[in-house]
Amino acid sequence: MGRMTAKPARRVLLAAPRGYCAGVDRAVIAVEKALEQYGAPVYVRHEIVHNKYVVQTLEKKGAIFVERTDEVPEGSIVMFSAHGVAPTVHAEAAERKLATIDATCPLVTKVHKEAVRYAKEDYDILLIGHEGHEEVIGTSGEAPDHITLVDGPDDVADVEVRDENKVVWLSQTTLSVDETMETVGALKNKFPNLISPPSDDICYATQNRQVAVKKLAEDAELVIVVGSKNSSNSIRMVEVALDAGAPAAHLVDFAAEIDEAWLEGVTTVGLTSGASVPDVLVDGVLEWLAERGYADVETVKTADESITFSLPKELRRDLRAEAAALSAE
Repeated sequence: MGRMTAKPARRVLLAAPRGYCAGVDRAVIAVEKALEQYGAPVYVRHEIVHNKYVVQTLEKKGAIFVERTDEVPEGSIVMFSAHGVAPTVHAEAAERKLATIDATCPLVTKVHKEAVRYAKEDYDILLIGHEGHEEVIGTSGEAPDHITLVDGPDDVADVEVRDENKVVWLSQTTLSVDETMETVGALKNKFPNLISPPSDDICYATQNRQVAVKKLAEDAELVIVVGSKNSSNSIRMVEVALDAGAPAAHLVDFAAEIDEAWLEGVTTVGLTSGASVPDVLVDGVLEWLAERGYADVETVKTADESITFSLPKELRRDLRAEAAALSAE
């Protein structure tokens, strides 16, 4: 009787960092605090963050998500999403006498301020980003006469500027770091005097999660990224995994979307999640994988994250007044 061949041990490599970034955490808490403080409904212009589960959970608590400001009844409370809005949206809200809470991620606000600054100095601004993305729409709205969208390296050939000595590039915060730098390289070849922003526009969380997924791709035959189909940073992580050599990589919102056929011949699964994904969804995937023999979980840590952002000033001001009133009772 021949010897039995031992099956290779199945394992999961779990990326760290993963999931919520500081901007998403701040935005989600802001909606919850507004609901606690003012009661339902609280209107939110566009999805507060790009995650199906988060949006559905907040809807059950009383948040109403709308695409346009004119969908919000006059005199109501409206919150602007983490992706930011154009100045015209603030003006629309004022016209409708809406109380506004701005949950724009501070890192997106930084890009907005850069756009305003360079426009005032009469620069042509080349905004690297994806057409139609809410963040790009908001940033472009800060200086529409000065901004040209560059949607990847293939767009560079068609870019025209007024003065090649007064050109600066900015970027959407959730892009692939590698693709963005490829686009920047092509732009610099065309415009040698192109100026870079004072600090990198791609956010720390996007960069950290892409570095982590590259590490997973070194050893995993399959990489699973938990995130929604409209989440730019989640989509980029799948692309980064494949570019880094992972034989397969897939994006799923929930464990139920995983196809068991993906596991055929796979001993090592890499698991991570986008910056707008709560840990409960990753835990669900871990349970699903454990039920199929992937119970050994090893954390792959590539960075420490300690950044936090304070709540929007509108909430902080009201929360302080509420606390003062309670303490005076």
